[in-house]
Amino acid sequence: MGGIEFRKGHGTQNDFVVLPDAAGRLDLTPTRVAALCDRRQGLGADGVLRVTRPAALGVESAGEWFMDYRNADGSLAEMCGNGVRVFARYLVDAGLVTATEFVVGSRAGDRRVLVHPDRSVTVHMGESRIVGSSVTAVGDNEFSGVAVDVGNPHLVSFMDTEVAGLDLREQPVFDRDFFPEGVNLEFVNSVGEGMLRMRVYERGVGETRSCGTGTVAVVAAALHLRGTDTGRCTVEVPGGVVEVAVETGVATLTGPAEMVARGELDEAWWAAH
Repeated sequence: MGGIEFRKGHGTQNDFVVLPDAAGRLDLTPTRVAALCDRRQGLGADGVLRVTRPAALGVESAGEWFMDYRNADGSLAEMCGNGVRVFARYLVDAGLVTATEFVVGSRAGDRRVLVHPDRSVTVHMGESRIVGSSVTAVGDNEFSGVAVDVGNPHLVSFMDTEVAGLDLREQPVFDRDFFPEGVNLEFVNSVGEGMLRMRVYERGVGETRSCGTGTVAVVAAALHLRGTDTGRCTVEVPGGVVEVAVETGVATLTGPAEMVARGELDEAWWAAH
């Protein structure tokens, strides 16, 4: 038996191991996923994207393919905006879909995607909902934030000081009663008309170079604070730039999706983890 096929890709430097597994046969234990995502003992990634059929996982979807997403610590996640762009590009490049506009299934529901000729991808991210407010603390500094549900939980904090000055090496404090399943924490500067700058501490991962659902959350929060529910912004993250449009009942995220490598995982390594 040969090795286990993989691809490696990233969306604005939010990177993923892609595992083609149509029949859902791979045993993705949390320990194995965490080892795979470790940048010393594994391939290194912010998460794992298993490419499988909805029926293989016993889920319903209008899509032919389901994005089974795992965080770097091995935990399940509902949605990943950067991940679904990489997932969509993989499907097109691998010839698993013939159209450039199609539906991808996820734990947050079906997501319609459009793969552009330059292989950037637009994702219909569903509804972004303002669900309240809370606080977070980085060291001795406390920040108020807007809580946003984008299929997964976010807390968006706008800052007067530069986000570049934050020390995000450790998990910021947050209200675990308000966010019992954890939360993605975004710290944001407004840097011009229609332009936001963001850093993010992702649930189950740590600080990442980008977070697709996070960019949608910060635009939804910015519009909410301006007293409107619709609009569009460019969001600058450490790994690049994306465009977000929030309309009534739906948001879209457009950004790059890069495929980096392909190969096979050693079966002895897989079995040992």
